[in-house]
Amino acid sequence: IARTGYDGVEIAPFTLRDDPRDLDVKDAARIKSAVSDSGLEVVGLHWLLVKPSWLNLTTPDTLLQKDTIDFAAHLAEFCQSIGGKVLVWGSPKQRDVHPDWEYHEAFNRAADLLSKISQKIEDLGVVIAMEPLARSETNFLTTAAETVRLVKLINHPSIKLHLDVKAMSDEEKTIPEIITESRDYVAHFHANDPNLRGPGFGEVEYEPIVTALKDIKYSGYVSVEVFDYSPDPETIAVQSFQYLQKVFQS
Repeated sequence: IARTGYDGVEIAPFTLRDDPRDLDVKDAARIKSAVSDSGLEVVGLHWLLVKPSWLNLTTPDTLLQKDTIDFAAHLAEFCQSIGGKVLVWGSPKQRDVHPDWEYHEAFNRAADLLSKISQKIEDLGVVIAMEPLARSETNFLTTAAETVRLVKLINHPSIKLHLDVKAMSDEEKTIPEIITESRDYVAHFHANDPNLRGPGFGEVEYEPIVTALKDIKYSGYVSVEVFDYSPDPETIAVQSFQYLQKVFQS
């Protein structure tokens, strides 16, 4: 990763241990050292609730709410201990609103749960960045505007917005419009394409996106996130980096 030219790496907790609740200080020290020795830094964590799979953002189950709060706080502490600063909260199936639930009630439950998490992590110096996702993935937080409404309701500096090119491509607004309208809340950014590959591998034109990011003075990481690893991970990493270099320098 470092030889390719990247400055940092994001980590999905479930790739470190089958149950991320078992991640401890020894794991943190080992990972932080390995990343640092490679000349990189840990950007943060993503895919937070893949495992344990029963955790949920919108659930009315009070015991499950407590488990989710405790787990998120644990991940925030782990993120801070490995040098990360952002936790990207996507995990679409672990936030779906059940057909039997009222949406506005689920929305308020999510806000309350995240408020309790923010109080637990406010001294860690990390941010939870809530990620809008496409309607094909979830029925909760499917636009940046809806997610900003949640962030504003929570009104805590530890809860911000994450933007993802693949997800924004599902919205009716253009990506530059979404970026501009979200300017006060954006904490992190993922570069990819609706075809599930890297930036520059599909039809999305990045020049207007880069202009919008520069206009709002976004100074955080732009992370490459892909789901289709063909032809192979290294080719995608190299060509994605080269493409982003080109569009950011133009």
